[in-house]
Amino acid sequence: MPWEKSFDEEIALEKAMKVFWQKGFEPASIADLLEETGLNRGSLYNAFGGKQQLFVKALLKYDRDIRQSRLAQLEALDNPKEAIVAFFDTIVAETVADRDHKGCFLINTASEIAAHDEEVNEIVTNGVREIEAFFRRCIEVGQARGDMPEGIDPEDTAKTLLALIVAIRVLGRGVFAEAALLTIANAGKRLICLN
Repeated sequence: MPWEKSFDEEIALEKAMKVFWQKGFEPASIADLLEETGLNRGSLYNAFGGKQQLFVKALLKYDRDIRQSRLAQLEALDNPKEAIVAFFDTIVAETVADRDHKGCFLINTASEIAAHDEEVNEIVTNGVREIEAFFRRCIEVGQARGDMPEGIDPEDTAKTLLALIVAIRVLGRGVFAEAALLTIANAGKRLICLN
């Protein structure tokens, strides 16, 4: 008799994503995943393959639902300076509200990148590069419109803004309080201001 799925795969993937996001790949055990998703071992393996395949699907879900969605919303603002400011404000607000100190799943995975295969490395690298490219485009458009300083280099400044976002996400996992995170965010905002 063929295997039939008796659960919602998207809901199970969402729950697995939360486990990996909170714990990381290595510390998240199959027992943790089974407990959180409510699946039995056979259902998990039949639906997702092994732990590695489930991790890849969870990371892709996070990338699609959170990172790509956020960048699309910010790009739709059609105001580069406002988009960058909103990015920083949102990241600080989310980090402060994150009582579990999960941080960013993509950045967390980047910090343990040596433990992952090429597919995971590519997902992380592409995600980080797309954030950097978003900042660079904003700066170039802002400069063309006269809304951002002409003297800043779009590529170098984009890398700096990305580094500040990473700092907020990493340090916000319990090292820095809100005031310090706002200081980092404000440093990023000052880079793109004319005054």
